Amino acid sequence: PRGNALTDSTPLYFAVFDCDGTLVDSAHSIIEAMSMAWAAEGLGAPPSSHDVRSIVGLQLVEAIGRLHPEGDTPDHERLAGHYKDAFLNIRNRPDHDEPLYEGTREVIEVLDRAGILLGVATGKSRRGLEATLESHGLIDHFVSLKTSDDGPGKPNPTILLDAMRELGVEPENTVMIGDTVFDISMAANAKVTAIGVDWGYHEVSELKSAGAETILQSFHQLEGSLRTIWGKL
Repeated sequence: PRGNALTDSTPLYFAVFDCDGTLVDSAHSIIEAMSMAWAAEGLGAPPSSHDVRSIVGLQLVEAIGRLHPEGDTPDHERLAGHYKDAFLNIRNRPDHDEPLYEGTREVIEVLDRAGILLGVATGKSRRGLEATLESHGLIDHFVSLKTSDDGPGKPNPTILLDAMRELGVEPENTVMIGDTVFDISMAANAKVTAIGVDWGYHEVSELKSAGAETILQSFHQLEGSLRTIWGKL
């Protein structure tokens, strides 16, 4: 990522994105890796795709704990290890594809040119996040990357608050864009505006109930939403 923005004395505006389900569609890989983890552990039927989608965004061990509540912490940690191995194998396949959602690249480039600071706050590992962003040629657009390696998982606001503090950005000049209630709740806990998207893994009604200020039906609507929230862009 680029250098620290604290050298700039002008007001700073910060747009923070979730990754899976917001920037990239990785559901098929996540679901397959979870099924492979269940098989590696010798468990029965794997979680349904609906149940797996429901936990995307949480840190991995916590997410697996919700999918396998009858297990204990060592069980969940073993499953997490199997999942990581499976996901790495899936990512290394020649035909592996986690496509960007329509409009993602164009909007990221527009916001970057406009001087908006861009960040990611995700439940993915740093290795996983960097691999995803690098594969799409987007990593250089982001000044802040916060992952499961950097603090407690969503909806705990620590990683978002840390990103804001490191860049010197005020809560009123920060937005969080995400597809799950964990993203929206993290934003609320950090006292920043939350923007939901309707193309991800949680229902729009859930995002609204969690406190989303607005719901995007297209990434191209983000620019207008930011103008409304900040009065600039």
